[in-house]
Amino acid sequence: MVFEKIAALLAEKLECEVSTITMETKFADLGIDSLDVMELLMSLEEELGTEIEMGDNKVETVADLVKMIESKQN
Repeated sequence: MVFEKIAALLAEKLECEVSTITMETKFADLGIDSLDVMELLMSLEEELGTEIEMGDNKVETVADLVKMIESKQN
């Protein structure tokens, strides 16, 4: 569920097909910088109804972001 929401938001932002985004997709390869990742997190917080702190986490791939969010939800 978390991955699907992230993929949908990324596809909308990048105007690409959701199917092009995988767990291994690197944000740098999509041309997304850390500011874009923070904007993505804010959108996800609203959609998921949970607060997400980046902290010292390095978020380089979609999988990194999914793991971080899922750890906050448990």
